[in-house]
Amino acid sequence: MGLKSKVFAAAATLAVVGGVSTVGMVSAGAATPSCGNFCVNIFSRTFGTHRTPNFVMDVWRQGAKVNQPIILFRTSNTDPAEDINASFSGTVDDFFAAGLVSSAVELHYGGQLPIGGGLVAGHGGANFFNDPAFELEYTPFGAGSGLCVGVASTAVQGSKVSLQPCGVSSKTVWIVDTLDKNIRSSYVPLINGSDTNFSHPYC
Repeated sequence: MGLKSKVFAAAATLAVVGGVSTVGMVSAGAATPSCGNFCVNIFSRTFGTHRTPNFVMDVWRQGAKVNQPIILFRTSNTDPAEDINASFSGTVDDFFAAGLVSSAVELHYGGQLPIGGGLVAGHGGANFFNDPAFELEYTPFGAGSGLCVGVASTAVQGSKVSLQPCGVSSKTVWIVDTLDKNIRSSYVPLINGSDTNFSHPYC
């Protein structure tokens, strides 16, 4: 049994849940030196803090393939499975313009929704924000894999988080819900871009 198995034999598989899951993000602490400051470490508030994240997002057994599970694993700066890069970032508007999120997602989390040649204020109108959005690419030792953290099909309660092709669909897009009260404490819900449940979005 390898060291990883001995330390955390029952690795927690990540799954999307409705509206209650909050995460924090720290940079480079658990990344390999090759990935360094280009990498981020996503952790759950359930298991740690920014000072001591304890467990961070990790690609199961370092497998760079579609549907490889994403787990939480103890922090390490020698484990390339924890090398995750926020490779394509912008706003929900940007992802809508690129055809990667639906008009419903744009309406709820974007700034303006084009309708019949005009613009109508959405979530990001006068009283709201055009929420930040990004993809999280698996970049072992700093080398891009073309695979991003996402879901295999449209997000529903309990969808398992796994590696999926980057830049192909809303399933690899993650939206920061800037209106959530937890953002004041530096923990935010990350809403999957394929979400269709806007009253209790899947995080």
